[in-house]
Amino acid sequence: MTDKHPPEIYGTAVTAPLYSPCRLHIDPMERLLLINFENDPDEIYKGFEPQVFADAVHGQGMLVIGWRVDGRVDVYHQPGLTLDPKTYDIAGDGLAEMVARPFTDAHFMVNKTGVDAAFAFLDVAGRPVEVTIREQNRRKRKPFGLLAPMGSAATAPSALPLVYLHDFYFVRRAGTAVAIMVAGQMRRPDVLPLPLDGARIYFTRYSPEPLIATLNPAHNGRLLPLERISASKAQAGDLLFDLSDNHGWTEIARMRRVYKGREVIVAFMPSLPNLAGLSDGAQTGGGFTITADPTVGTVSGTYQVARQGGRVQLTMTPGNGWQPNENKWMLRFLYRVAPIFREWPKTYRRTAVLDLTDPQQATMQSAWQRMI
Repeated sequence: MTDKHPPEIYGTAVTAPLYSPCRLHIDPMERLLLINFENDPDEIYKGFEPQVFADAVHGQGMLVIGWRVDGRVDVYHQPGLTLDPKTYDIAGDGLAEMVARPFTDAHFMVNKTGVDAAFAFLDVAGRPVEVTIREQNRRKRKPFGLLAPMGSAATAPSALPLVYLHDFYFVRRAGTAVAIMVAGQMRRPDVLPLPLDGARIYFTRYSPEPLIATLNPAHNGRLLPLERISASKAQAGDLLFDLSDNHGWTEIARMRRVYKGREVIVAFMPSLPNLAGLSDGAQTGGGFTITADPTVGTVSGTYQVARQGGRVQLTMTPGNGWQPNENKWMLRFLYRVAPIFREWPKTYRRTAVLDLTDPQQATMQSAWQRMI
């Protein structure tokens, strides 16, 4: 792969605005817990996912995603939270119900002995749901990083979900009291057959430091040019862009976003070309890599760009999947026997079409699809 695009892809004038067809959003979250009972499902649910928020976007409180046996999700949340239903359409087969509920005894903390969590509410069918997990295990935890395969179940994704779970770990079975009660019936939590760090574990896992990013949410409308900060920097709100020069044309080398001291970077090799400056009939392409903390590995793939008249089409496919960065033998074994962890991004394909008939008034239509 060459370092730069050939200069022949560009026209003669070097005055076109700089547009980015790519965006990266961060959805704030404090803590995340995933509770599976898929081997002993309720008539409606096979798992619950409590999430804790404390930020200016969502407010403060807890929500619980109910993973349904039909593939869709229900979202229950405390009344103080402000949520966008579109955020949950990327989960499974999409959002079924989103309802506010006054939770009873709702808390979720991670302390020296593990998880301490509880919540109770009435589901959409009026049935009581009561869950308690109290882990009292004084053995030292050895957490790791993970890209959660949340996007593996989505059938009509509106973005590429990048759910980075820092300090990720499983609830240990020894010294843990678990009660999952739905409609008066106790459900058994799933377990993993292999030990982790010498301990038997539930398939109940958590992260006290999740970072939820979405790459290139679907867009249909006006596209504003980037705000230039200097010859090598630009921005769009809190999203930063590192620029490079190619025979007088400004291209996008990287875009990046920082949240709580952690940075997510999308790098293009070669740099993403200046789309408004492409000559009619020009075609080119390259690769991209998504990186965050080294512990959570990388996602990479390819992009292709083509111009016909006033329209430019960009396609992106994370065709190399997720490459973990982990030395634990049990996790390497898990990723090998359960390829869903590494393979799911390969099934995503993004297509964006820019109308640059008037280079000063660009519009874009973009969408993701699953190739399954």
